[in-house]
Amino acid sequence: MNVSLILIILLVGAFVTYFAGDKIASKVALFFSLAALGCSVVLLNHFNAGENISLINAWITQPKISFALNADGLALAMLLLTTALTPIIIFSSFGNEYKNAKAFYALILFMAFAMTGTFLAADGLLYYIFWELALIPIYFIALIWGNGDAEERRKAVVKFFIYTLAGSLFMLTAFIYLYQKAGSFLIEDLYKVQLSACEQFWIFLAFFLAYAIKIPIIPFHTWQANVYQKAPTVGTMLLSGIMLKMGLYSVIRWQLPIAADAAIEFKNIFIALGIAGVIYGSIVALRQKDLKKLLAYSSLAHVGLIAAGAYTLTLDGFRGAVLQMIAHGFVVVGLFYAAEIIYRRFETRNISELGGIRTQSPKFTSMFLILVLASVALPTTFNFVGEFTVLYSLSQINIWFAVLGGTTIILGAYYMLKMFQNVMLGETNSKIFADVSINEGISMAAIIAVLIFFGFYPKPITDLITPSLETILSVIEKKYSTL
Repeated sequence: MNVSLILIILLVGAFVTYFAGDKIASKVALFFSLAALGCSVVLLNHFNAGENISLINAWITQPKISFALNADGLALAMLLLTTALTPIIIFSSFGNEYKNAKAFYALILFMAFAMTGTFLAADGLLYYIFWELALIPIYFIALIWGNGDAEERRKAVVKFFIYTLAGSLFMLTAFIYLYQKAGSFLIEDLYKVQLSACEQFWIFLAFFLAYAIKIPIIPFHTWQANVYQKAPTVGTMLLSGIMLKMGLYSVIRWQLPIAADAAIEFKNIFIALGIAGVIYGSIVALRQKDLKKLLAYSSLAHVGLIAAGAYTLTLDGFRGAVLQMIAHGFVVVGLFYAAEIIYRRFETRNISELGGIRTQSPKFTSMFLILVLASVALPTTFNFVGEFTVLYSLSQINIWFAVLGGTTIILGAYYMLKMFQNVMLGETNSKIFADVSINEGISMAAIIAVLIFFGFYPKPITDLITPSLETILSVIEKKYSTL
């Protein structure tokens, strides 16, 4: 099966959606996103049947650039995350009205196209092109359809754009330097490049700046909370559910194998940075009065733990990080959607102005509670599988890393349950909270089903990603014999 078909579906879908007009743009976008999901499932079946799913075509002769795509188990897992969340995000937006809806939904599909290309690319420059393309649609989605004061929104979005673009330029410089060594941008050739300790340090740092901003890892996180708050909920879902996974995925796929010596030499520092993000994000979340900002800092804490797991350079760390990437993608989209449903009824995200929803909407309360419990890694939920595996990998490096990383469970339980109590319980709000609509119920039920199913049975994903992660670790071992 031609792996580029998914990219074609999403790109064509973006153009068709735009020219379909405002009235049916949302439905056209949903159709193409579902088609991409179906294609991803077919691709998975071909992969499980033993088919080598890759595409390498010469693209530019000088410099030597190939249009190279490869769908191994790791890339397929991220592809499925992207194509599964995209239709859920589109469907969840049906309760809102957007001016120039054709452009809005076309940008969503174009962003999905770029993110998919980032996960599938097996050529460094092609990967960089997709990486940068993903920045364009989210910039316009947040700027044009965002919330709050237009000037404040513009400042937040421009800061985000400049930060991420600047970080990406360091990564581009690293790729150009590696090309001079390898004579190719193909990932398999870049893996073989032998670099000195000094060269590896600078290459590692260049990649880190790009990825630390995108994830984000403290102290490169300053853009995150404001952009999450100012962006429309669809934009926040795309950012938190999928786009930040580009950075986490790239750490494992590109940064660590290419600069293995530097990764091992400085791994304790970067694990510590990830754990610092866990503690910082959790403490700041405790002080938030805005529901979206609280969820933004909660996300910062969780991705800090994921990054720490990736930098352990162990199979358990890699596996736990990828499992938690996927679990976090679904739960954070569900939580931001729940916040959007509340905003539709009460027209406020101020936690102190909410309350009493439980008595008016028991169905929504039950679904929101499941998402909250999944977020704090309750056993039998998908998040527990990933967090437990990451914490176990941290304990293999240093028990104190695991202890400090485990604060995400304790602090997370405190601020999330406190938030639930203030938002859902207490005195009834003066405004009426209508129970969830069919569309809202379907979107939330789909997310909850994934979280519970893989909480009980994560084996399909574990079996899918493990061979790819073992291959990446073997590349690192060859470059660092004392691993």
